[in-house]
Amino acid sequence: MKKTIFTGAGVAIITPMFSDGSVNFDKLGEMIEEQIAGGTDAIIICGTTGESSTLDDDEHIECIRYAIKKVNKRVPVIAGTGSNDTAYATSMSLDAQYAGADALLLVTPYYNKTSQRGLVQHFLHTANAVDIPIILYNVPSRTGCRIELETYKELAKHPNIVAAKEASGDIGLVAKIAEETDLDIYSGNDDQTVPIMSLGGKGVISVASNVIPKEVHEMTSLALNGDFKGAAELQLKYLELMNALFCDVNPIPVKEAMNLMGKDVGECRLPLVKMEDKKIEALKKVLEKYGLV
Repeated sequence: MKKTIFTGAGVAIITPMFSDGSVNFDKLGEMIEEQIAGGTDAIIICGTTGESSTLDDDEHIECIRYAIKKVNKRVPVIAGTGSNDTAYATSMSLDAQYAGADALLLVTPYYNKTSQRGLVQHFLHTANAVDIPIILYNVPSRTGCRIELETYKELAKHPNIVAAKEASGDIGLVAKIAEETDLDIYSGNDDQTVPIMSLGGKGVISVASNVIPKEVHEMTSLALNGDFKGAAELQLKYLELMNALFCDVNPIPVKEAMNLMGKDVGECRLPLVKMEDKKIEALKKVLEKYGLV
């Protein structure tokens, strides 16, 4: 029987930066403490929202190690170690395992992509090398590579592959994964959390939780307790904010939102750039509506 990594709200935590672009570890520590105090059920470090694609190898593993030490077993720490280079993904995953990560988040290969047969071999290469649980990350809008149902079914046979982060936007696929595999499912889109949980999903890996951790935790808790009406009301209440956090390429808006809230998390690394003034003003108005600035 596969063990569930977490239920509820996992935060896809941003990586705060100093003005020179280096990682601000003290700020990362503050954010981790705020998330845990807000009820967040898991910390996902070095995912897309954490700008993993522009962290060098040393920074990447140091962020993972720092998060593991700071969290100190209070909640699971899930390390983003995916890559479009299978050997690199496996090496980074082993480093994360040795550092003490509770689980891994593996995105599909991007740019070079691969076939469905290639996806199976890609993920199995890492799954065979590690001894901790793996969440597959399906986000074709960013990678150009989609995990199809038959591929999920094949990968679900491996004991280390336990879950899917579904950001395909395809609720029909989510339903089929729930029906035909034993994989846990996490929403990879804040605005689809309650629909996915209504199909048996275990929770969300959330961008919005960077800004409203208590509310995202409460929404998932209601759903886990069978109160889908209450969960839906919360999702609809915060839907405008969730959408505003994707008014530009993630994680540009969520970092801007946190800066507007006085968190001082810095800007993104190139090629991601600061939003235009009119977008910042629009985002600020949404934050003001929710009493966040």
